[in-house]
Amino acid sequence: MRLKSPSWRKILTGTAAVALAAGAVTYTGTSSAYADVQVVTDSKTGADGKQYWVENHLVGGDVNKIRSENNGQRKEWLLVWAGDENIADTVVKDVKNLPGTISGGLNKAKNALPGPDFLAVIDATEGSPTYGKVVNTATVGPLVENEPHHMQYVWHKGDTIYAGALFAAATYAFDVSALPQLKLKGVSLPTQTLGGSVPDAYWVLKDGTAYGTYMGGPVAPGPYTYANGQTVISNGFAGSPGEVVRFDQNAQVLSQTSAATPQGDNAKLCENLPTLGQPTCANPHGIQAREDLNTLVTSDYAEPRNIILDPVKQPSPYLRRPTVRTWDISDRNNPKLKAVSYLPDGPRAGDYDPLYAESRAVMETTVTNLPGHRGAFAQTMQGGAVFYTPDITKAEPHWYQVWDDGAANRALGNNDSIGASSNGGWIQTSPDDRFLYRAIQGRQKGTLGPDDPGTTGGVYILNIENLLAQGPDWAGPGIQTKEQARSGADNGVLPTLAGAAPINPGTPGAGPHWGAYDNFELGEDGFYHEVTSPDRLAVSNYFVARSGLDGDHKVNIVKLSPDGKATVDQDFRDEFTGQVGINFNRKSWPHGDFGNAKPHSELFVVADADVK
Repeated sequence: MRLKSPSWRKILTGTAAVALAAGAVTYTGTSSAYADVQVVTDSKTGADGKQYWVENHLVGGDVNKIRSENNGQRKEWLLVWAGDENIADTVVKDVKNLPGTISGGLNKAKNALPGPDFLAVIDATEGSPTYGKVVNTATVGPLVENEPHHMQYVWHKGDTIYAGALFAAATYAFDVSALPQLKLKGVSLPTQTLGGSVPDAYWVLKDGTAYGTYMGGPVAPGPYTYANGQTVISNGFAGSPGEVVRFDQNAQVLSQTSAATPQGDNAKLCENLPTLGQPTCANPHGIQAREDLNTLVTSDYAEPRNIILDPVKQPSPYLRRPTVRTWDISDRNNPKLKAVSYLPDGPRAGDYDPLYAESRAVMETTVTNLPGHRGAFAQTMQGGAVFYTPDITKAEPHWYQVWDDGAANRALGNNDSIGASSNGGWIQTSPDDRFLYRAIQGRQKGTLGPDDPGTTGGVYILNIENLLAQGPDWAGPGIQTKEQARSGADNGVLPTLAGAAPINPGTPGAGPHWGAYDNFELGEDGFYHEVTSPDRLAVSNYFVARSGLDGDHKVNIVKLSPDGKATVDQDFRDEFTGQVGINFNRKSWPHGDFGNAKPHSELFVVADADVK
């Protein structure tokens, strides 16, 4: 098989040669593992007048043939947004140990030179003879080194797929109505979001538009004035403060709104590098909305250039944020910041470096779903804790710690109950508000001292029914003592552990960072329908390599029982190795022999014609 992208200007055969010209790489790839690959390209003109594209590499012939496999049963797909692994992923400590030449670095890397980033389309149809097979890699161009990051949290029929490029500061919009083939609906370039940088996550509204978080500051340092009249002083690209962007269904910008408070944030808890006159923690990462409540919730994670873009160890724990922001979205194009909430430190806050206090690094938030509930949860990556507020509509929501990641450690096969530096990423409420899903990578060896063995990561499930039953006026208390944190504090109100599934046992810090639940089931009519009680979810074992927190680059499916028990799906196996989990560390892809890839986020999706 020989593939050629019509828009690339230079040629790369396999990984034999690369040319970087005007910010683009062109290539012709040769795959030694796939045959009968159909190449279909869809392109759009960007705001800069240049062509941007998605190029499908469909394994097994045309789309209709792929869809008709498995005796005519309609297909369900797992989309995985993945980046090419290359020399740019080398962390500083490794670079310092190289012989001192670029060639030494290139020789050290398994796949040194840049290749295309892509959306992998995997057969997720249970019982299918091709279950777990990659049937398409939809590569994007001409941008390289995108560092594919997050999409939205859940997909519904007709939704655009929004996919963020962390390093490229771009947002792609994909049409997935005719899966396994994708089309490009549009792309937002950095010049269209000058008020922010480093796109992270997306929340799709009922009208098909989406909010996205841009964690980093305006592209240029200094003053920037938004369309609503607010002016901020920033320290520039990947700095602070970040913004919320609203996109139409083609990733064209409808509005940009700064996440900064006019008066600034707590100077002690919110450091910036370089220092700003008004300190800010406004680096929004997670984002979810309750449209019925006209409320949006975002969580501040970190000033990104000092954490994920620059692999040098950050000089201060206070570059990781302890804040959650709530917004009034009555006017969808003009979100108004209502409150900045500082999560409380918990009972183990003084035991370790301040970086591992319970409140530190609020990566994600998740809202409840049912009309009778108004609460939301937030989680901390380095802090290793879960927090809850019973009412996000209040002028000043109060947040309580309701869980410590350490309380799930033993269920994941670990010997301690320490939640510090659990490296948790994904958290999500089930559609019926019964369960809270949580993915943690685990603690890396040596984090808390030279004798620290680290912990295995995985997925755990919390039952939250009793907590939500307390209603919007619940006033705590949450976790108060170390014993409560270690044991799970089962007092009849706080969450309880329903299930847990370790991933990568024996390899500390190599568990999953992200996940998505499967909100579809095959009905008796032969079509897929949405469910309120998912019976499986997918997780990916990768964070950001430059941060020093990588992973084994596998994607697993975890099966869920009605009572919340969790087990790794033993049938979801790699088509080449036969091992459980789809391994993105492989030589060949449908688009060529480009070697290892980094799977960051995933979504369960069904072609429009196959879902009712």
